[in-house]
Amino acid sequence: MKIAIVGAGFAGLSSAKVLRAVGHDVTVFEKAPDVGGVWSASRRYPGVTTQNGKDTYCLSDFPMPADYPEWPSGAQVQAYLADYARHFGLESSLRLDTEVLAADLGDGVWTVRTASGGHETTGTFDHLVVANGIFSEAAVPVFEGADAFTAACGRIDAASDFHVLDDAAGKNVVVVGYGKSACDVATALDEVSATTTVVARELLWKLPKMFAGVLNYKYLMLSRMGEALFRYVELAGFERFLHGPGRPVRNSMLGSVQSLILRQCGLEKLGLRPPGSLEEIARSTVSLVTEGFYEKVAAGDIVVKRDTQIARLEPGRAVLGDGSTIPADVVVCGTGFHQRVPFLSEDLQARITDDRGNFELYRQIQPVDVPELSFCGYNSSFFSPLSAEVAALWIAARLDGGLHLPGPAEQRAHIARRLAWMEERTEGKHARGTNIIPFSLHNIDEMLDDLGTPVRGLQRLREWLLPVDPADYAWITDEIVARHRTPVRPLRAAPAA
Repeated sequence: MKIAIVGAGFAGLSSAKVLRAVGHDVTVFEKAPDVGGVWSASRRYPGVTTQNGKDTYCLSDFPMPADYPEWPSGAQVQAYLADYARHFGLESSLRLDTEVLAADLGDGVWTVRTASGGHETTGTFDHLVVANGIFSEAAVPVFEGADAFTAACGRIDAASDFHVLDDAAGKNVVVVGYGKSACDVATALDEVSATTTVVARELLWKLPKMFAGVLNYKYLMLSRMGEALFRYVELAGFERFLHGPGRPVRNSMLGSVQSLILRQCGLEKLGLRPPGSLEEIARSTVSLVTEGFYEKVAAGDIVVKRDTQIARLEPGRAVLGDGSTIPADVVVCGTGFHQRVPFLSEDLQARITDDRGNFELYRQIQPVDVPELSFCGYNSSFFSPLSAEVAALWIAARLDGGLHLPGPAEQRAHIARRLAWMEERTEGKHARGTNIIPFSLHNIDEMLDDLGTPVRGLQRLREWLLPVDPADYAWITDEIVARHRTPVRPLRAAPAA
């Protein structure tokens, strides 16, 4: 088959590698000038690092370099992905600096229109894989008074669009948000800014990278036990105990972690204790403590305005909801992302979403009524590289008829049930159905069960006690590729542009 992939991050590159390995002709379109997706040089803000250690945030058959630090920088992750593309010979399939303008489906064939260097090109494909990422389009609030603010030399940017540290030198910086990117960029920019203020509509619970300075958080959260502390839509095995008779034990475990976070970060003293309990961390995106952030708050270098937002901007300042003002020359927004596929027609988007705009994807991958379309990477998780890699294997097997899936009606019922649960669990913060945190391994297990390659025995037991090692999943790629590899056949020529 001729397959087009949109995006060259973890999901796009792993899809390209797997689909090429089983015999398909693959073209990867990436609008950035480099591979990396969210880690592209065109999207990196000062201070960005991974939230996982290098031994869990990697692909199964390509470990990160041994000389990388525990939490690699954005530049290091991008270099790792570029090395991955070279190692597996994917460069000939890449079309960098090439934006997909439209992908139209007719009579089972995709017509894909792209633009690069001021020129447009059209090609035809048998299948389309959307791997543009759920963090592909920054969501920047519309501020009252923004035009007058920028006319007076003020600057408003998404965190992913603020690349040069010196652009904040001597400026009054206001960072909007309290997630990972907001706290990362605030900590970095404070090194050169005149003032740094974080405006947080809602405080979030954050996990220290090292508990008590000695225990890596991965031993608490990146295992099957850590995931099982949060109630999944369907309980099985030991989870029935944890959320039934053993619930007091489970509550005590979470309570102990919460108490440790409060003491270690000094949240009570700083006036930054989030509302509710640590369990709230499962309702949104999970964020790690940015190194140095709370220390800067304690020293008065960073000021956090909690439970409020910017009501309007004026030249040189921001007015908050309570009427108070703060100095502002630069406003950086770490306010999340839109989950969009702008190159698909409105009619097609309506076929793959529900009436609330949620993506209706079986296993976070497959639209029930559009077999010529798949999504990879729409299962944001603690183990995003591994999640994307297993999704790529699932796509390869489905295209070869190697999955025994329930019928369309049962798939739709399953999707509806999951979306309703996700929406309720996250209070609507489920990113149109693409945020599965913290249930990374549950999602991976479901895909592996479909593939007939479930995790068993000692590996499963080890993962209950220790962090997941993506290398333990490399054998699955070998097995699926061997099972579905087909001889390369001549392909029909694409029509001229």
